[in-house]
Amino acid sequence: MSARLAGWTVEELGPAGRVRPVAVAPAPVLGGGTGWVDPCADEVVRLAADLVATMRVSPGCVGLAGPQLGERADIFAVDVTGHPKALTVHGVFVLCNATVVEATRWRPGREGCMSVPDLTGDVKRATRLVVTGRLPGSGEEVRLTTDAFEARALQHEIDHCAGKLFLDRVAGAHAVFPRKVYR
Repeated sequence: MSARLAGWTVEELGPAGRVRPVAVAPAPVLGGGTGWVDPCADEVVRLAADLVATMRVSPGCVGLAGPQLGERADIFAVDVTGHPKALTVHGVFVLCNATVVEATRWRPGREGCMSVPDLTGDVKRATRLVVTGRLPGSGEEVRLTTDAFEARALQHEIDHCAGKLFLDRVAGAHAVFPRKVYR
């Protein structure tokens, strides 16, 4: 698929989204999981636009999920464009009710998260991934095949929708590190 994931672009969502605050652990909305969403519902389309708007103004952000904006909704945005570890890049996209169909070639890698701003951690994730989900607005089901960093970002956001943080996936305290601050 190209940056126009299955013929859809973020701009087609309608009015620009609004930038919203990001929930930080231990906010209750980050745990417990989310519920299925109707991708055609107006509030879901607005949330999709808000996810993209908030992601775009957040330096280094490559993904953001509904719970991070305080919503128990199974929806997330991803954009790994320009990231040096990305091989496959589908541009900016939003998926609702995503499910992992296939996950292979597991490798450890360092992850950070806007909801855990002071820490990073080593997490083992699949480097080849097939996911299905629905597009906001149309509800069209899409199948996305990706790899490398984009696969990691997708799994990270799917975890948010399941009520998990990357800290829930690290092998132990030895795999958690203070985030480096660059000035």
